[in-house]
Amino acid sequence: MALRVNSLSVLLLCAATGAAQQQKSAPIVQPGAPGKSTRTIAPAAVKPAAKSPAQADVEFMQGMIHHHAQAVEMVDLLRTRGASKALQALGERMTISQSDEIEFMKKWLRDRSKPVMMAHDASNKMPMMPGMLTPEQMEELGKAKGAAFDRLFLTGMIQHHTGALVMVDDLFAVPGAGQDSTIYDFATDIDNTQRAEIEVMRGLLKEIK
Repeated sequence: MALRVNSLSVLLLCAATGAAQQQKSAPIVQPGAPGKSTRTIAPAAVKPAAKSPAQADVEFMQGMIHHHAQAVEMVDLLRTRGASKALQALGERMTISQSDEIEFMKKWLRDRSKPVMMAHDASNKMPMMPGMLTPEQMEELGKAKGAAFDRLFLTGMIQHHTGALVMVDDLFAVPGAGQDSTIYDFATDIDNTQRAEIEVMRGLLKEIK
């Protein structure tokens, strides 16, 4: 008797599974307009429309790639011209994290079929992002060495990081921007990280004679 009940249970389970699979793979019939025939749509063709990212989100990622790239360039100078071991270590951490973030931002843009590079201005130059060092500041940094370099690097990178905080604030000030969870988490992480690094750099700046 028990065997017969178990066999019946297996048959019922198989029937239910088959029905569910049939329902899942069944085509969708879309009614036509008055006087028109119905249209059958394959399940695979029914996909939610991909939501286009907010333009402010795209511009934030493009601008932050440009912004990060200068920070990496500054650390490249630090390797050969700086004197402080503590600053060298901080610079290496910065360049690793910001290089990784550049790749992350590029992938985010490519996945959404958006250009990685920012649009050039009327003079065919990349626009300056908040806090970025001017060509004159970068030239001065490249000529300095030792403690003088460290002072210029720290004041310049504090300026640079402060600009990144402005970029995050500007993003969230745009209605509808920063709502994507990936953008929100990324921008918030940049804000937290760079605020902490500003405090570390201020401390190092006080130690330079």
